[in-house]
Amino acid sequence: MLDPAPLFQADLAVQIHALSAIEAIVLTPFALFRRRRDRIHKIAGYAWSTNMLIAAFSSFFISGFGLIGPFGPIHALSLLVLFNVVWAIRAIRRRDIRAHEGIMKQTAFWGLGVAGGLTFVPGRLMHDVVFGPAPNDGTNPGLWLSFSVVGIAAAYTLLKAARDRRAAPAR
Repeated sequence: MLDPAPLFQADLAVQIHALSAIEAIVLTPFALFRRRRDRIHKIAGYAWSTNMLIAAFSSFFISGFGLIGPFGPIHALSLLVLFNVVWAIRAIRRRDIRAHEGIMKQTAFWGLGVAGGLTFVPGRLMHDVVFGPAPNDGTNPGLWLSFSVVGIAAAYTLLKAARDRRAAPAR
């Protein structure tokens, strides 16, 4: 059912955004989850970071669900990605590997997982590319995928907050 035609007909900013996000998704296992931190990790990491920055920056030229002018809630995730990539690079330059790893994994979760999952909401371009035009009968897989992404993000946030409270030193 994959039909890339809607993507090829989209604005240039959308095409750049989608291509860089797809490249980042493909690079994620090599950049973030390799056991050995070697040359492949470093090269993949540079490419992954570059693609994440391009995807985040290009999102500001895409409007859809604007709440504040042309910007919607998903643009907040783009800001998070921009800041996180800079912070992660600063962390690794300080040789703070643990902070670097954590920031990069958070960036992948929010920037690719949550923001990417929300692109499958019916009526959005990537929904049409992957699932075809949206039926209005409640059986739409993109709708259920989007609800699942939001639910997983909420559960993750709550569980992380609870874990952080338990790990915080008593005052």
